[in-house]
Amino acid sequence: MNLRTYQERAAKTDRNPSTDSGDQKAMMIPLLGLAGEAGELLSEYKKYLRDGESHQLFRERFAEELGDMLWYLTNVATKFGLDLAAVAEQNLAKCEQRFGRSTSVVFDADFPEKERLPRQLQLDFNTIHDENNRPRLMVYYKGKPFGNALTDNAYEGDGYRFHDVFHLAFAAVLGWSPITRSLLERKRRSKQEVDEVEDGGRAKAIEEGISALIFAYAKDYGWLKGKASVSSELLRIIKSMTAHLEVSRCSTGDWENAIIQGFAVWREIKKRGGGTLMIDLDQRTLTIKEG
Repeated sequence: MNLRTYQERAAKTDRNPSTDSGDQKAMMIPLLGLAGEAGELLSEYKKYLRDGESHQLFRERFAEELGDMLWYLTNVATKFGLDLAAVAEQNLAKCEQRFGRSTSVVFDADFPEKERLPRQLQLDFNTIHDENNRPRLMVYYKGKPFGNALTDNAYEGDGYRFHDVFHLAFAAVLGWSPITRSLLERKRRSKQEVDEVEDGGRAKAIEEGISALIFAYAKDYGWLKGKASVSSELLRIIKSMTAHLEVSRCSTGDWENAIIQGFAVWREIKKRGGGTLMIDLDQRTLTIKEG
């Protein structure tokens, strides 16, 4: 049976069939029923944990509670004018974006070599101190400064001066970082529109905004230590911010990977006060060089 057929047949057994949003009884009964059936499902599993194999009707009762949940879930969809089959398709698309196969995109493949991001990069992060003994970070690529000396730009040090790691994580995992491209002088000037839209000031501002956003998020979650995921809401905001850019082709799973890898390296760089980063766009990784 397909979901659309099930939804149509389930609607015929609804004792409160009104779809008027002002009819609180008709709207609330399936919502409360869904919550109640979730409790019943958990109760059956509790009995199984308690009684083990002696709970011989476990699978039958569990299946029955699942069916009741499905009915109420379907009824909620019907009450709010939603096609359950379409909801299922949208959910699968979201899950495949997040947990399916990673997107492999090379955004500058058709550009001259001098306008492409190098496939492998090695950068040195070194902490220096100014005349007031305040820490500043200098990043070097091939012995030359990779941008300016950075401070945390905060009243209390929080390690934001190491945030170039995030731009490099975006470059490594997503193949996208207007800021990294600019600092490496790899802007795609051979195509004016691409140069302006993808590599220009607005795209760089968006990338800096994302960097600040994930930093604020991670601060509330122990800098993501021991975590392998971030919230769906964070990823939704990032996808919205980049919807008009080429990086929109990357999945939420790719963004999550970039954020998790980036903070793993950021934590270690912050702890050491520096280090050498190895960035591999082919393997979509960034690591700290040992020794």
